[in-house]
Amino acid sequence: MMAAETGALLIHGLGGTEFDLGLLHKVLAAAGIETHGLTLPGHGTQPQDLVGVRMEDWLEAVALRYRELLPQYQTLHVLGMCMGALLALELCKTEGHAQGRLVTLAAPIFLDGWSAPWYRGLRHALYLVPGVAERMRVQEEDPFGIKSDLVRSIVKAKFARGDNFHYPWVPLACVRQVDRLRARVMRGLGGITCPTFIAHAMEDELTSPKSAHFLAREIPGSQLLLVNNSYHMICVDNDREQVAAGVLEFFGKDPALARTRRSSRRAS
Repeated sequence: MMAAETGALLIHGLGGTEFDLGLLHKVLAAAGIETHGLTLPGHGTQPQDLVGVRMEDWLEAVALRYRELLPQYQTLHVLGMCMGALLALELCKTEGHAQGRLVTLAAPIFLDGWSAPWYRGLRHALYLVPGVAERMRVQEEDPFGIKSDLVRSIVKAKFARGDNFHYPWVPLACVRQVDRLRARVMRGLGGITCPTFIAHAMEDELTSPKSAHFLAREIPGSQLLLVNNSYHMICVDNDREQVAAGVLEFFGKDPALARTRRSSRRAS
């Protein structure tokens, strides 16, 4: 059986779901790219299920999904948002990905944004106190990574209804695993040889553009897009069309497909 032409593996962020990627699934499908996701271990149920999940569990789940999809396509792209971008980077590095392209969206190489969480400076000490990281909750708070008033109001309403689109909090123990993942990703980025596209917001409140510049410097031949009117969640915020158009163009598709729906429908 002949492999299909083009597919894409899309990886969500910490505490998230496919909502993290906005309408990228639909936009890519409209361009003739078959999209696939996965639910990372500890996700899609309740935040308590993240306790005990390790970085290695996420990496293994992503690698298994990637290896399952790879024989099905002539070209398989890999795309990740936030922590999903870190997982995508490590996947392409360790698997020697060469059958497609890599896209990182708001990769948090550094947790140094203008609204970085209060625990940023204390968390490494808290990790050492038995039981604290497992019990302590890191809440999702305003601005929820979103600059757009309209989209932020939609997200607030979803949280108020208890919609299962994103966890309202994660255990501090999970942040520890993200720290472990960040340290691993930063090593050996020069080994990524597939074409790489890096998108990041200038006003990202979680991780400053320093992260994007670091990746652009370390990954040979990578392309960098910095957007000016969004916070962290660039796939659903004000610059979502620019981000989607950049991804489409990078994949060799018509970027005009990113503007085929009204923004109010995209945000809902």
